Amino acid sequence: MAQMPARRLLVTGGAGFIGSAVIRYLINETDHHVVNLDKLTYAGNLESLAAVDGSERYAFERVDICDQAEVDRVFREHHPDLVMHLAAESHVDRSISGPAEFIQTNITGSYVMLEAARQYWSGLEGPAKARFRFHHISTDEVYGDLEGTDDLFTEETPYAPSSPYSASKASSDHLVRAWNRTYRLPVVITNCSNNYGPYQFPEKLIPLVILNAVAGKPLPIYGKGDQIRDWLQVEDHARALVKVALEGRDGETYNIGGHNEKTNLEVVKTLCSILDELRPEHPEGIQRYEELITYVADRPGHDLRYAIDASKIERDLGWTPDETFESGIRKTVEWYLDNAGWVENVASGEYRKWIESNYDKRGG
Repeated sequence: MAQMPARRLLVTGGAGFIGSAVIRYLINETDHHVVNLDKLTYAGNLESLAAVDGSERYAFERVDICDQAEVDRVFREHHPDLVMHLAAESHVDRSISGPAEFIQTNITGSYVMLEAARQYWSGLEGPAKARFRFHHISTDEVYGDLEGTDDLFTEETPYAPSSPYSASKASSDHLVRAWNRTYRLPVVITNCSNNYGPYQFPEKLIPLVILNAVAGKPLPIYGKGDQIRDWLQVEDHARALVKVALEGRDGETYNIGGHNEKTNLEVVKTLCSILDELRPEHPEGIQRYEELITYVADRPGHDLRYAIDASKIERDLGWTPDETFESGIRKTVEWYLDNAGWVENVASGEYRKWIESNYDKRGG
């Protein structure tokens, strides 16, 4: 099979958790060129790209996806063959306490990106026009939650978002499909399950538990901790995203999951068990990290179960995850323990204020 010619990919949100994993994969494992477009909000961290920052195939543009003039400039100057649109506000709790930012970034920002891509694509000719594609990266949360224990989200599952976050992502999915149908803009969409792994901002469950545990702080669990999620290691997700961007069929949607359903309580107890082994010097007053588990009031409208049927991407594109939950979660704990400098730098004053407002005030 002939090797694919090198492409130029415009990755929005490339300094974020998943976006940085995509860029590291593209620079380290392929010959493609990458333009990283990121506003550098609280969750954007260029330290996550330090290993590839010196590559001649990598360029960074500090741009807000809602700024039409600047986004148009990036298209004109960098001439991308593919757009991978990851930039989004993504934390459910933040969307509940402040939905406006989610509407602006996830809906308006996606509209701006689609219009810029459409105008740019309309001006292309020949092979350049034929190879252009807009890849929109979304979430399984647009489907709402699953009632049965055996049901799975498929690409045909009706949308039923529960939070301002998932509603804003569902809106952007609809915009992408409309631009494909109305304007014939070539698009693909992916909907993924919960990601975990290195470089994740510490407001999310897994890094929050790891860092709180070693600091001797409470490990907050919503409700009874019986919410079920399908966990996907972020580097497996990055491989899947690149494969879909380059090989997926125009107009298609691909669900990406890790085949790892766990309750939140199971995840937290697994993390505690690994920490008992890897960091046996427990904080004062406890003998096991599980003793730090604290149950807090559940979030409003909390979905109970998400689970992905990823058979389409496996069947059509040959992708399967490399990591099991057991292998991936251990590597994740080891990474956070070994990278205290990254953690310290990302834990800004805003992050500490967020943890205080979201968890400390909930109580038991």
